[in-house]
Amino acid sequence: NFTGLPISEQEAYLKVVQNFIDNKSIQTIQLSTRPDYISDPILQLLKKYRVSLIELGAQSLDAEVLKCTKRGHTVQDVEKSAQMIRQYGFELGLQMMIGLPGDTLEKSVATAQKIVELGAQYTRIYPTLVIKDTDLEQEYKNGHYVPLTIDQAVDWCAQIVPIFEQNEIQILRIGLHPSEGLIHHETLVAGPFHISFKELVLTALWKKKLVQLSQQNNSDTFEIEVPKSEINFAIGYESRNKKWLVEKYKKVIFKQI
Repeated sequence: NFTGLPISEQEAYLKVVQNFIDNKSIQTIQLSTRPDYISDPILQLLKKYRVSLIELGAQSLDAEVLKCTKRGHTVQDVEKSAQMIRQYGFELGLQMMIGLPGDTLEKSVATAQKIVELGAQYTRIYPTLVIKDTDLEQEYKNGHYVPLTIDQAVDWCAQIVPIFEQNEIQILRIGLHPSEGLIHHETLVAGPFHISFKELVLTALWKKKLVQLSQQNNSDTFEIEVPKSEINFAIGYESRNKKWLVEKYKKVIFKQI
């Protein structure tokens, strides 16, 4: 929450970066913050120091979910801050989380659609995890919160990703960064964490395409042309999609283009 720092501290950090922009060591500055930590003075400061992209941790655009999660900001805060960021000429990113307390698939889909409506150019999609020493851990242990399963989280994301892709919103990340604490369960209590979560989601999206194509294919050979950047996802995590096709066809060919 960079803009939650005192103005003087924000300015001190931003000043340090200016020489790197001037000598072209870096091209731009981007930052993440809370929707309720945006104001005219803050945006004027960020503009002065050549910040280009501001990401807001919206997490959900459902009022009930924000209340259940004690986020401390409202849907209106997100709407107002998003509008101000765009008016000042910054690029806008809106991050979302799926599976929060009170969340449903329908609410998460509606959040994605709202992110589109608010004019975001970038987004990130995170599944909710239960982390040690948090209020959510207590809710989980008391039986008041049930996290999504990995299959549910993948399915939800597979329904959300096309919304962003169809509206040309760049997805910067799907799934949390696999830190050591998560990988070794030092900080993770429960929830749909997987080190290759993005690959699982893209595998599921390709499976849908392959199912449709297979329904139109009466041959004993299945051949498909796939862009180089998508070939691993088309074949699938642990070759899941290819294995599924091999059960149906005598010959399966993924042709890289």
